[in-house]
Amino acid sequence: MSARAIGFYALLIVLFTVADQVVKEVVETMMPLHERIELLPFLSLLHSRNTGIAFSMFSGMSDMALSLVMAGVILFIGYLALRTGSAQKWARLGFALILGGAFGNLIDRLTNGFVTDYIYFHTPVWSFAIFNLADVFITVGAGLVILDEFLDWRRGRTDGQTHAD
Repeated sequence: MSARAIGFYALLIVLFTVADQVVKEVVETMMPLHERIELLPFLSLLHSRNTGIAFSMFSGMSDMALSLVMAGVILFIGYLALRTGSAQKWARLGFALILGGAFGNLIDRLTNGFVTDYIYFHTPVWSFAIFNLADVFITVGAGLVILDEFLDWRRGRTDGQTHAD
């Protein structure tokens, strides 16, 4: 990846991280813990704290251990991102989203010992895990990386190439 491309995607990562942190700061300062604000019959804002990682997994691990795991994942994703080709625009954007979200959650973990969550999908008989903007970035980013891989595979098939790994 060229230095110019690295700079552009680094700027995106910073913007995604800052957006996540700003929204979390608003939630932390404007909503008491466990307060719930109904937005739609199936969507609420619910101020919550996650002491684990994705969907509260590993909530029994120490803050330092979780931070080290998160840092390792960030380094691995960064390595994969740097290996993307110039034609892989969707994957590059996806990796920037993933890294921005991961940095946002890592900042929470290091500064607070927990991650602030606030988006809550639910029905009267079902509810989804409470999550945040960083989690949305990570999920959408992963989807874009998968989409780019699929498009790459389709392009290879239409060009008469086969990809054997």
